[in-house]
Amino acid sequence: MARFRVMFLALFCLLGLALSAWAQAPEVVVLPVTGAINPVSAGYLVRSIHQANEEQARLIVVELDTPGGLDTSMRQIIQAESASAVPVCVYVYPEGSRDASAGVFITMGASVAAMAPGTNIGAAHPVGAGGATIKGTEAQKIENDAAAYIRALATAHGRNANWAEKAVRKSVSLDAPDALHRHVIDLMAPDLASLLNELDGRKVKANNRIVTLHLRGAVPVIRKMDAFESVLYVISDPNVVLILMQLGMLGLFFELTNPGAILPGVIGGICLLVAVFGMGMLPINYVGVALLVFAFALFLADLYSHSHGVLTLGGIVSLILGGFMLLSGSTPGVSVSRPLVVFTALVIGGLFAGCIALALSAQRRPIRSGREELLGRTAQVKTALAPIGQVLLEGERWQARSLAGPIEVGAEVVVQRKEGLVLVVARKQASDGLV
Repeated sequence: MARFRVMFLALFCLLGLALSAWAQAPEVVVLPVTGAINPVSAGYLVRSIHQANEEQARLIVVELDTPGGLDTSMRQIIQAESASAVPVCVYVYPEGSRDASAGVFITMGASVAAMAPGTNIGAAHPVGAGGATIKGTEAQKIENDAAAYIRALATAHGRNANWAEKAVRKSVSLDAPDALHRHVIDLMAPDLASLLNELDGRKVKANNRIVTLHLRGAVPVIRKMDAFESVLYVISDPNVVLILMQLGMLGLFFELTNPGAILPGVIGGICLLVAVFGMGMLPINYVGVALLVFAFALFLADLYSHSHGVLTLGGIVSLILGGFMLLSGSTPGVSVSRPLVVFTALVIGGLFAGCIALALSAQRRPIRSGREELLGRTAQVKTALAPIGQVLLEGERWQARSLAGPIEVGAEVVVQRKEGLVLVVARKQASDGLV
């Protein structure tokens, strides 16, 4: 019995030592970022960097594949990198990824800059929304500010500051081997495991102090955006915002033209509110928003003004211009797809044109119900009209009054008008029309 207790205590101690060694194993936090840099991705990275610092991780690896993004979001990420006591490695990965515009700044501001083969870095020149060129004094101010900022970041981490400045001023780019050769990045690795092996024992700068990385046996932990952040990221896409706005206004339009339908109004209201939330995370040009709203006002007016499609054509033009002008400012990587703008404008315009055509067709169609339906119809006299009698009209007997003189049984008469429940008729051969 005593021997059993000793063996149990020994096993328990060994298990405790194993768990302790596992818990103390150096941890690497991996943060994948794909797509534009915006407030959602910035919030995700800043939160994750702070969490890794609280957990005293050994290294943070940001796997980056981006066309660029918003300047304010980029600076938030760089500030979090600079304040992190845990070294941050920006790793352009996987093969085929790019590190452009705002991504170049984030890479230059990291403790370690790394790339996978088959990737590229550069093209950091500031541009306007949708890729438009910024001109005049504003262009010079933005370019000089960006060049000074990226040069300072590269210099602080001992990287090629001259090339970094050229990436801003001349939009130059490099593939991974050239970037390593020119000392734009610190190392090149084909995968995460190789990257960690390369970094083990390396001295890097983090929060203005030199840190030696001990990564042998490190346990990588991948932390993606949570469900809520993923939804927000989708909503913050300018193309999604445009579609939500259009769906919202369509829903409200159908609710206004068909009061009591309820469902279109509910869906439209939800889409509009979500679109407004998405616009709050983007550099929106409210002239573009006004043009989109004006387009639907033109569509609505065309249903009632009979402009023969002129207002609908104006609405389509307004939709296209509003889509093109929806974003403003220097936002590389954050733009509305022009083919999508044109396509949705034509689809919505075609939908309204069809509604207008149906409305005009209904107005030209003969009346099939109500008082007006009886006018001009032929009936047969069942009891002599002298001048009051009865006629048979489509299988129904009606009280009728002759318009001029008595009419015998069996004669055909034409309905001239209706007075209450009495039809005023005239002999068919003598009828020259309604009176």
